[in-house]
Amino acid sequence: NCQRAAVCGIMLSLQPISILSAGADEEKAETARLSSFVGAIAIGDLVKTTLGPKGMDKILLSSGETVEVTNDGATILKSIGVDNPAAKILVEMSKVQDDEVGDGTTSVTVLAAELLREGEQLIAAKLHPQTIVQGWREATKLALVALDSAAYQSPNQSDVEFRNRLLSIARTTLSSKLLTQHKEHFANLAVDAVLRLKGSGNLDAIQIIQKLGGTMTDSYLDEGFLLDKQPG
Repeated sequence: NCQRAAVCGIMLSLQPISILSAGADEEKAETARLSSFVGAIAIGDLVKTTLGPKGMDKILLSSGETVEVTNDGATILKSIGVDNPAAKILVEMSKVQDDEVGDGTTSVTVLAAELLREGEQLIAAKLHPQTIVQGWREATKLALVALDSAAYQSPNQSDVEFRNRLLSIARTTLSSKLLTQHKEHFANLAVDAVLRLKGSGNLDAIQIIQKLGGTMTDSYLDEGFLLDKQPG
């Protein structure tokens, strides 16, 4: 009896123990890899049609029956719910891009999705993932060199051509935002504010104060400090 009990105890200890919660799905090897690729690429395809001057708007319908029309990648990705791990990474990446830069969310998402699309083909051709990653790192270094060589260096910040270049950048950025109807006004405000930094690049020195009432075109740039205080 003791021997039988010991054998039964050993057999019970060898039984597989599930650490997944009830209803959870488990994917392994090739299935998990394909699922990650498909999920991330689908996110890129979702916002790809909104990219560029001929990008199309998308209609977003929330659970509260609120309808929103936009072609802003950050707004679209914030509004969708995803459960694919790789897709979630792309959504989080777009949020970081929006928080740090304020623009380019669609571009980085589409670029990342296309890199994964190419990576899927390379892995199917039996290339090791580390080899692919190393190639991307080398390509990043070359891209940075190319960007530095193409950068416009202004000898004088009061240069008219330099200001016009900044205005073009600001207009392009505002074209996909809610301010698109007033992009000329706000482009001038943004460029004037940046030029007052005199090349320091310290954007924290620019404070945006919101007040109720009036219209968007009532917004103005003031040099100094604004204090919300009552006299006396």
